[in-house]
Amino acid sequence: MRLDKYDMHILHILQQHGRITKSGLAQAINLSISPCWERVKRLEKAGIIEGYGARINAQLLSHKTPVLVEISLSNHSASTMKQFEQTMANCEQVADCYATGGGVDYVLRILCDGIDQYQRLMDSWLDSDLAIDKYFTYIVTKTIKQTSSPTIGTR
Repeated sequence: MRLDKYDMHILHILQQHGRITKSGLAQAINLSISPCWERVKRLEKAGIIEGYGARINAQLLSHKTPVLVEISLSNHSASTMKQFEQTMANCEQVADCYATGGGVDYVLRILCDGIDQYQRLMDSWLDSDLAIDKYFTYIVTKTIKQTSSPTIGTR
């Protein structure tokens, strides 16, 4: 799907102001309401707009400890990586898991009830057959900036 400047502008505005009205969005991108709304529906149908939601301040709701972890595997077979990735996908404490190129295989963001819970989780992974060779733990002391999705700029 090819996106033009209007589509990019719509995405940028909706990302910043998801509750904007149809008329407000149309006015912001300088189109009438019908063509603007047709573009939104097309972006939704294409899966570019996956949904709408509110940004929740998790720190005010719970006191989870964020931990960043770099993990290197000792075995890079497809089955080993698949098993590791499935374990991460099914672990409720793993908020984000990224396969990376470079010095480490995976980078994780884990949200746990404290360092003790994190260490028990890591110990269980080390005791299992996940082929974890080495890992590096970084305790987050302060969040400077956090976004829930990539920033869309206008062209």
